[in-house]
This record gives sequence, structure tokens and C-alpha cells, in this order.
Amino acid sequence: MTLTTLRIERRGPAAWIWMSRPAVHNAFDETLIAELTDTLRQIDADPAVRAIVLAGEGRSFSAGADLNGMRRQGEASVEDNLADARRLAGLFRTLSTCATPTLARVQGAALGGGMGLAAACDLCVAAERAVFATSEVRFGLIPSAISPYVIRAIGERQAYRYFQTAERIPATRARELGLVHEVTTDDGLDTQVDALIAALLSGGPQAQAAATDLIRAVANRPITDALVEDTARRIAGLRATDEAREGLAAFLDKRPAAWTLPSSPDSGA
Repeated sequence: MTLTTLRIERRGPAAWIWMSRPAVHNAFDETLIAELTDTLRQIDADPAVRAIVLAGEGRSFSAGADLNGMRRQGEASVEDNLADARRLAGLFRTLSTCATPTLARVQGAALGGGMGLAAACDLCVAAERAVFATSEVRFGLIPSAISPYVIRAIGERQAYRYFQTAERIPATRARELGLVHEVTTDDGLDTQVDALIAALLSGGPQAQAAATDLIRAVANRPITDALVEDTARRIAGLRATDEAREGLAAFLDKRPAAWTLPSSPDSGA
């Protein structure tokens, strides 16, 4: 597929997806939504990719919805608006359900849908000057498509505040809220991203996918007999896998596991 709104870069086992609309602060339009959804699915299906980094070119990570697109939506039919909203919601779901670990690299503004992308990723690293907001109410709208992921990240109580006030959230406050894992200097942003990728590469890929699925199955569920049984079955099923046997053998032999790859990135288009 020929991409017009994205640039894909391979750095060793990590795939970097760059949103490439810097003139409009990487705002969403119909093309970016479609290309990003399809690209995530293709990269997630590639067993050679061990981590996906989502980044934005230019001054901003993503300023959310394109204003011209929002104006068109205001004049469209309910049916057209519903179809468009479903495509947007599908993007966030695709990102949030990747089996491959996902990491948001946030510099500058991450507003509306941009904040949603950061929340939908497994990990988020932000530069000190990064700023987040669910700014939709200022346009007479609501952060509907991103709400499951933002509320998961910052909690219901904080969502009552920020969904209604649309306040700008500095990077350090976003870390306090649980949206951001690490805050670093602008110059140190890629160094921190690379450090997290190196940590991810030390884990077994099958185990990481299973760990992500475990979180989705357990989070916010009551601790019932059925849930406890499910957790027992999950670990029992993994103990006899080739990956688990290799991981234990590598630890006992004091050697790197077979899935460990060189951590020095090499760039490529």
C-alpha cells in the first residue's frame, strides 16, 4: 500500500510508524485513519516486529481531528457521521488490541484523538514540553471514541474533570494521572524510547502477548472462582511451551534467551 500520511521506519526489530502531516500537526483525516488502521494490522502480523513505536513528525504528536474534516462532518448526514465515527473507533481498537507491544512517543501536542492514541498504546513516553487534552467539549463535542482508553489510563474520577474542563495537561501531570509512563527532556526522548524497547526485547514474544491478553481479561473484573481458574489455566498452558522451557534454561545457564535480538537499531525506510 502506498502511504501518503505515514512514514514507516524499521530500526532492527522495532517498527516506527511516523504520522507525517506536520503542517497540520498530524491531525486526523479520513486518509490517516484508514492508513494507520491498515498499517497497524499489517505490522502486528509480522513476527519479525517485536515493538511498534507510534510517533509524529514536526512539532506535535497529533492535534486530533482535522478542523476541515470536522466542518464537513457537521454538514454530513447522521448515517455518514456514524460511518466515519465507526472508522475512528476502529482505529483506536486496532491499536489497543495489538499483540505486539506498542509505545507512544509524544512530543508537543497530543490533543483529542492524539491523546487517545497515547492512551491506547501499551506504553507512553513524553517530552517535558508535551501537553495533552480532551478538548472536544470546546467544539460542542465529546471524546467518545477515545473514552475507553483514556478512562482506562486516568480513571473515572479524573475523567469527570478533564472531559468537562478540557484543560491542558502538562507531561508531568499526565504522568501523575497514569497516562504517561516516563517524562524526559526533548533531547532524551528517543533515548528513553530505545531503553524501553531494549527492555521489551528481553522478554519472550509469546509471553508478552499472553501477558497483554491477561491484563485485558483481568482488569476491573471481580475476583471470582471463574477468574481465579482462568488465571491458573493461563499460566499452566504456558509452562510447557518451547518459549518457557528456553527462558528457564537460559536463566539457569546464565545466557541470553534465543529470542533476544541485538538492541542497536538500524535505520531503514
